[in-house]
Amino acid sequence: MARLSVLVAVQRDQVERYRAHLPKEEGIEVTTVTSEEKVRDILAAPEYAFDVIVIEASLCNVPELLRDVQRDNPALLAILVDEGADFALPGRAHDISTDPFHNDDLLKRIKRLAEERRLETLRADELAPVRSFARHIRKASGGVSKPEAAVIAISDLGYDYAGYYAVDWSVDPPRLTVVAQRGPARVLHATPAQQPLDGLLGWVVTNGVARIVGPNDASGHTLVTDGVFGSAVAVPVGVNLRFGVILACRDGADAISGEDAMMLELVAAQLAAALAAEARESQKS
Repeated sequence: MARLSVLVAVQRDQVERYRAHLPKEEGIEVTTVTSEEKVRDILAAPEYAFDVIVIEASLCNVPELLRDVQRDNPALLAILVDEGADFALPGRAHDISTDPFHNDDLLKRIKRLAEERRLETLRADELAPVRSFARHIRKASGGVSKPEAAVIAISDLGYDYAGYYAVDWSVDPPRLTVVAQRGPARVLHATPAQQPLDGLLGWVVTNGVARIVGPNDASGHTLVTDGVFGSAVAVPVGVNLRFGVILACRDGADAISGEDAMMLELVAAQLAAALAAEARESQKS
């Protein structure tokens, strides 16, 4: 999956704070600048392309800068940081953070905006299976029914194997458990019920970033490297609380695109929301 490129525009004495808090995950690439002039210069340079700009309210005349930036870069998402305010409105920005480093507030806002933008860019006909899955998962009861609904939805998207692996963080070391899967009988019977949090699935759960692998990827999955399938994609389920990982495979090599992975990320987001709601209800009872 492509990295999420973030431009951070802050006062020079704040640079280290942002560098220390933001690059926690490999899915985010951070570039910092320390003046309005540098913001304008880097956004005008053809060799750079950013998904999100994070800008401190104290850096300059932010409304004027954002007006110009958004005119020339309409796809750029903007987050305003105003730590001096108890409450503030984002104005021209898409979102605002008044406490950026408490509970990773800024990081969460960046990821939420990026997820919403990915949803907007998918064509309506591609979203139909996700909408259908969302309806089914809302009707599904507790236990394994929600993961099973997700696996069925993924299979219906044309995958030859689909599995949901839940992660158990309460044990040391953490481990993955197969909760639901669909595919050839020989694969289902050979899949261990429990496995260590390592390899491709462990990396995706730990880093929270989807990955597509083929037969030549040394850090791929055994179902692909052993020639059972030609390609695979692993997608984390949950952003802040990682419930587990979805693994989906197709017979053909290079048969999974970045857009395919985005579709699975939408399914994973629906599943994560349902699992989170189920957990909250369980805590109440």
